[in-house]
Amino acid sequence: MYKSSIASGILNDGKVDIDFMMIKKAFCLLLFLVFFGFAEAAEIHLDQFILKENPFAKDEIAVVACDSAGNVLENINGLFNFTVNGFREELRFENGTAFYHHKLEKSSFLYLKHQDDFGSHGRLFYIYKHDSKLDPYKISWKLLVAIPIILILLGYMFKRFIIIAFVIFCLFSYFNYHGGLSLGTFFETIFDGLKHLF
Repeated sequence: MYKSSIASGILNDGKVDIDFMMIKKAFCLLLFLVFFGFAEAAEIHLDQFILKENPFAKDEIAVVACDSAGNVLENINGLFNFTVNGFREELRFENGTAFYHHKLEKSSFLYLKHQDDFGSHGRLFYIYKHDSKLDPYKISWKLLVAIPIILILLGYMFKRFIIIAFVIFCLFSYFNYHGGLSLGTFFETIFDGLKHLF
């Protein structure tokens, strides 16, 4: 009689244990899916971006998240912190595109830098304004290094060219400063490029 009551208790408890095990498995599966979803959302980060003319507003630009091939990453959504020419901006991305709502009055340089947990990513652009149209051009840090070095080498190789090289260098510096490219941004672009080189 004692054995039968123990056996019936195991059966009754066994049914309860089976239901409890099913709930436990379902909860673990749900927990796994939630953590997997958060892990996938945490992996979305902004490595590269380009500038385009804002098609919805005059004299404004759009920041477009892209991959290394230049394809738009439409899965980039949310707020991202940027530094634009030294000023902090929060840009809201929707389907890989964010709008920078500041009017550009003239052609100028724009240095955009995004920093997240994976590192910082900065790009220098020259926005050429003509006929109420904006054409952004990406400026490579290699070009910023090459122009002064070429001028110095030409001045060193050809002694007569030293005055012309100095005048060209002054014009290059004035163009950069007049276009909004400060000396700090100039060197920050170069150091950011060198950092990603190694």
